[in-house]
This record gives sequence, C-alpha cells and structure tokens, in this order.
Amino acid sequence: MTYCVGLKTDYGLVFMSDTRTNAGLDNISTFSKMRTWEVPGERVIVLLSAGNLATTQAVTSILDERSKAPDERRPTLLDTPSMFQTARLIGNVVKEVISAAATAGQTADAFAASFILGGQIKGGEPRLFYIYPEGNFIESSSDTPFFQVGEHKYGKPILIRAYDPVMSFEDAIKLLLVSFDSTLKSNLSVGLPLDLQVYESGSLQLGPSRRFERDDPYYLAISEGWSDALKAAFNSLPPLS
Repeated sequence: MTYCVGLKTDYGLVFMSDTRTNAGLDNISTFSKMRTWEVPGERVIVLLSAGNLATTQAVTSILDERSKAPDERRPTLLDTPSMFQTARLIGNVVKEVISAAATAGQTADAFAASFILGGQIKGGEPRLFYIYPEGNFIESSSDTPFFQVGEHKYGKPILIRAYDPVMSFEDAIKLLLVSFDSTLKSNLSVGLPLDLQVYESGSLQLGPSRRFERDDPYYLAISEGWSDALKAAFNSLPPLS
C-alpha cells in the first residue's frame, strides 16, 4: 500500500510520500514514490504515485524518456504551456500504460494507479491536481487544499483539523509528519522512510527536500510528542456526569 500527500498553502506546495511496497507480509520492498522535474527559472513539476508499482514506474519512465527525447508531434513535461496541460499529458500516459497492460487478458483494474501532480510553470500560479486511473483529473481549491493517494483515512483527520492556508512551511511539514505517523501506526502496509519535497511559490526551482529514516531525530520527536499530547488532551477531558 501507499500514502502520499500534496498540500497547497499560501506560500507554496509541500509533498510527502512513504516508500513501502509489498506483495504480502513477507515480501516488502522500498521504492520512492516521488518524482521531480525541474527547469530552473521556467518550471518545477512534482509527481507522487500510488497503486500498481509496474504501472507507476512505467508512467514515470515514459514521461522521463519523452522529456529527454522530444517529439515535435507530442508535447513533453518540459514544454507543456501550463500545469493544466501537464495534467492532461500525464493523464493520457496513464491511460496509455493501463490500456497496453490490460490487453494481456487481465482487467484494467489490476493495473490501476493514481497520481498527485503539483508545481508551477512560468507565467502561471502553483497548482495541484489529482489524476485518476482513468486519466481524468481534478484540481485543488480553497475547499480542497490537499490531496491524498493510497491509505488516506488514518491521516486525513489531522489534516482537516489543523490545516491553515497561512501556515509556514515548517508547520506544514510538522502537520504532514503527524498525519503520516498516525497512518504508520494504523497500517503496516505504509512504512518509512518518508520523502519530503517543498516548493516555494514563484521560485521556479525545487526547494528543500529530505528523507526521514526510521531513526531520524526530528521524526521521532514529532511521533513521541504527538502521542504525549494526545494522552494529555484525553486526560484533560471532563468525565461523564
């Protein structure tokens, strides 16, 4: 399973993804589910993936290969005129990959994959999209300022309760770590390390990135601090009268 989040604030975009994939409890591997493309001063694109590993790897590989060997008949990630057109391009590749895999006899559902796309292209604003396995997509808004893919139910409540559009990048990272920690403690199919990528609006270059390993001091401080805070909050609630 997977858990990935793309979150939009007034200051930019913050992305986080786990790295665990498994085909049973005794077959667990680590793969990055975050891919970035950058043309400094012109565009930044971040893609998070969840679902069938072969599908997600095929999609990102095709996008990468075509960006390195452009075809005049077909736009690439590095020359789309807007983030909307970038989402359409990726959606078309998703449909292409799943359709090709399904011709072998299995249903398309067996190869399903979902993506979170975010970034900025010069002349436009930072934008965040959710791309479905069918290739269609939706964009974030003030009502839906973040997207999740994968095992989202355990980490969603904290995002809904604590998100603030004016929160700093530091607070956004802290919020995502709490969301991931709640998910990790509830579902063994989501696991460390966690990958982080920050993008500041208007910078048109990738911001800070980091991988949180199991023994990362800051991650441990957040995990333990959140557990202690929950216990303290619970104990402070009034008893039934």
